[in-house]
Amino acid sequence: MTIVAEPIINSPRLTPSASATGKIIEAHDVTVSFDGFKALNNLNFAMERGELRFVIGPNGAGKTTFLDVMTGKTRPQRGTVTFDAKTNVLRTAEHELVRRGIGRKFQTPTVFNSLTVYENLEAAAGFRDGTLGLFKDPAPETDDKVNSVLELVGLWERAFVRAGILSHGEKQWLEIGMLLMQEPKLLLLDEPVAGMTRRERDHTGELVQEVAKRCSVLVVEHDMEFVRNYANTVTVLHLGSVLTEGPVAQVQSDPEVIEVYIGRSRGE
Repeated sequence: MTIVAEPIINSPRLTPSASATGKIIEAHDVTVSFDGFKALNNLNFAMERGELRFVIGPNGAGKTTFLDVMTGKTRPQRGTVTFDAKTNVLRTAEHELVRRGIGRKFQTPTVFNSLTVYENLEAAAGFRDGTLGLFKDPAPETDDKVNSVLELVGLWERAFVRAGILSHGEKQWLEIGMLLMQEPKLLLLDEPVAGMTRRERDHTGELVQEVAKRCSVLVVEHDMEFVRNYANTVTVLHLGSVLTEGPVAQVQSDPEVIEVYIGRSRGE
């Protein structure tokens, strides 16, 4: 459990292959119904490897169901979802999707409050293999990996503080770090800045952009200021389908988007 400072960029375990190209996830004609209500309605979506994508939409647009389908939690009545060009998401168990590289962060941070920040990251190292890192001797490279993640998420000076006393924002960053310990190919973040201070939101935005240099990142978010500041490509969901997608400036000026989402979010 030795902290040794080293530049993150030199850590190959946190840096994706420069040759990685193609789609990281694709969904075709996905429909999910709950008691007759279509949470997703013939949804079509795709994003590239190494891409940072933001997904927005009004309440009831299908954003959470969309994440549930991509992680195997919800099985649609119709459609296909392919991860990393070879995995049929709809025929793969949730835990197996984690092992194959899909990491998901929920709105409420889930960390081990009684453990230190460092120990939380150590424990997360075995999650992808279905084990808890604290119950086995860490691999020789684990210390280096933890150090790199500590530096990346901005918790270097908090390494030996118990997670339970961290601020809300720090817990969110720790959980992102725990997911990075699992070496995801696709990281799904559900409203990562909810409840944060402005300073915490800014740090989170910078962190998300940095993480996107290492793996594909999909962010579901309601905070439009955050979206404007840190998004490149935005997908807008409405009534369970993609309403439009494109550069953030184009999307926020789209009359349909203003009508169904941005105008409502401003109380109009």
